[in-house]
Amino acid sequence: MASQAALSRSLKTRRKARDFLLLPFALFALALLAAGFFVAYALWPSWPSAPVALDAPSLPITVAGALFEVPPAAIRTAVQRHPGPHQRIDLAFLWPSLTPPQPDANADDKPLDAVDGSGPAAGNAKAPADNGGRLFVSIVPLESLLPPLDRLRNIYPRYVEAQASAGADGLAIAPFRAGSPYDGQDLVYLADRPEQFFALCTRDSDVMPGICIHERLLGDADIALRFPRDWLKDWKSVADGFDRLLAELHPPGK
Repeated sequence: MASQAALSRSLKTRRKARDFLLLPFALFALALLAAGFFVAYALWPSWPSAPVALDAPSLPITVAGALFEVPPAAIRTAVQRHPGPHQRIDLAFLWPSLTPPQPDANADDKPLDAVDGSGPAAGNAKAPADNGGRLFVSIVPLESLLPPLDRLRNIYPRYVEAQASAGADGLAIAPFRAGSPYDGQDLVYLADRPEQFFALCTRDSDVMPGICIHERLLGDADIALRFPRDWLKDWKSVADGFDRLLAELHPPGK
């Protein structure tokens, strides 16, 4: 009897010791579970499940802390049509009116050239009021990228060929060296004031016309405007259009 009581006490002691050792692990697991629930709640999308109508008022959207007022019809993908913070946003505007493309029920399922009435499927699409094409705009956080002006001053000169040729209305065109990271592109800039206007442009080919990208910085948001190289023939109107569009997307004082 005495040995059984001693054995029982020994088992109880071992059980208590085991439970005591397991307690920290249980508390850690509970804390980890609670943290997981908190992170899931904090990151869970808070925008409404119903899609925003294309003719709805402009949406307040932030990218890298910069506030933009964006017409829903200008947003290229339905998943981005919601207010609040975005990691990036992709937009399209008719040129030269800078209005959003015509609403189309199947816009997300069609190529962009089909939707704006300029591509092979134009016969099935509603033609826009403009005939100048589209301006595409992407807004992303700058993050590890160098600001556009820093690239103009410190990066691009390392790779351009020494001789630049004259372009339209005061522009200069400097081709990048073959084998460089910008092989096949040109740096196009205002010859006497490069920081006022510059763009990286691909060259025209038999397959597709050249495309230019002009970048601007708003706080920590990098704004890339993509347009046909042919527009550079009237680059002053293009630059003025960019100014007007950015003033609409980011009204002064906001």
